[in-house]
Amino acid sequence: MTDAARGGFPDLQPVTPPPGFARFLTAMRRAQDLAVSAAPDAATWDDAADQVERLVELLAPFEADEGVGPANRAPSLPGTGSLLMPPYRIISFTDAGVELQVEFSRFSVGGNRAVHGGVLPLLFDSVFGMVIHATGRPISRTAFLHVDYRNVTPIDTVLTAKGWLREAQGRKAFVNAELLGPDGTVLAEANGLMIRLLPGQP
Repeated sequence: MTDAARGGFPDLQPVTPPPGFARFLTAMRRAQDLAVSAAPDAATWDDAADQVERLVELLAPFEADEGVGPANRAPSLPGTGSLLMPPYRIISFTDAGVELQVEFSRFSVGGNRAVHGGVLPLLFDSVFGMVIHATGRPISRTAFLHVDYRNVTPIDTVLTAKGWLREAQGRKAFVNAELLGPDGTVLAEANGLMIRLLPGQP
């Protein structure tokens, strides 16, 4: 991809992370779930805080610039290795659109074991970005994203997310997406506008 096509974005390349990072990611996802669901005694919270603080101390000397570490650059790992995203796996990535399998966990609950409504725009925004790449368009920023919630989105269930390019007009790309339950029920739908970056634009 040319510098002009990337706007002001760095040229981030996918990586194959060391096995330890995959283990770390799995453990951190479980820790996130426990952070919002565990109810131990005060002493156990103190012990947990001590261990997390030691982890921070261990990793802090290695903090690097964006795009240097494996997080968000590891296609072989769920969510491309990003703890920001729910763990997803890409099933299809073509110029006709993208399809993912995604499973939300306790960390994403808003209430009554249903996924928090604010989490779904995060997923859809990432799907929109994948559609831009899959269709060969230059890097774009989200101009707007609209979500319609059709049914409750459950946790601990393998769901399907699909996204496709509806229309392109110059720098503008109008994108659609949907999230489906195991039986094909539409859980949420989204549409948005992605704007191609200008050269040097962040």
